[in-house]
Amino acid sequence: MKTFFSICLLLGLASTATAAGNAVGYAVEGTSFEGYYTAPAPTAPLILLIHDWDGLTGYELKRADMLAAMGYAVFAADLFGKGVRPTTLEEKSRLTGALYNDRTLLRALLQGALKAAETQGAKVDNAVAVGYCFGGAAVLELARSGAAMKGFVTFHGGLATPAGQDYRQTRGTLLVFHGTADSSVSMNEFAALAVELETAGVSHEMTTYSGAPHAFTVFGGDRYRKEADEKSWRRFGEFLTATLR
Repeated sequence: MKTFFSICLLLGLASTATAAGNAVGYAVEGTSFEGYYTAPAPTAPLILLIHDWDGLTGYELKRADMLAAMGYAVFAADLFGKGVRPTTLEEKSRLTGALYNDRTLLRALLQGALKAAETQGAKVDNAVAVGYCFGGAAVLELARSGAAMKGFVTFHGGLATPAGQDYRQTRGTLLVFHGTADSSVSMNEFAALAVELETAGVSHEMTTYSGAPHAFTVFGGDRYRKEADEKSWRRFGEFLTATLR
């Protein structure tokens, strides 16, 4: 896979994703994607939001609108392709597995989303990336790539570092929210990441919530934990206030 990626807006894009924001079409290496952009003001700091393994859905759009209400511009990226929203475990595993196995492509897609945000007028030099589950793992990939962002935030995301990678190029602060009862991402991985970040000299803050399983922030799901969700969201807001100007 070539490392060069091209970005372009797609003409004639509908701008009615929700009342608050707009759908944004863009292309990376010849593939069409459709993200979502919302901004309360032209100069608002940017949040790059990365979706879970079911693609860009109403959950991410709701989080984007919540952040916009707090005063931030948000670009919710699409890492699977326009209209690709997997519904079965097999589809979700195949799509995420393909990106886990091609880290060059994953990085290109993340940078492509940032370029698409920039075409909307987003302030990419004053930005934080945040992701949920698979999106959290993708955000850590972005951090390891040396992307010039002020912060990288993961909610119940994958925490393992791929072989041959490290955090020596990381340029922003990491904020990690994890559930102690997460059976998908172990506390051993949580601890290993803490040691790795400390060794690399990366500024970080990591919190684990008792009784919280994987996907503890997903509204309406059987793994949703209201207390952990509200505590982590409150801390996230404080982090954004301190990090972005």
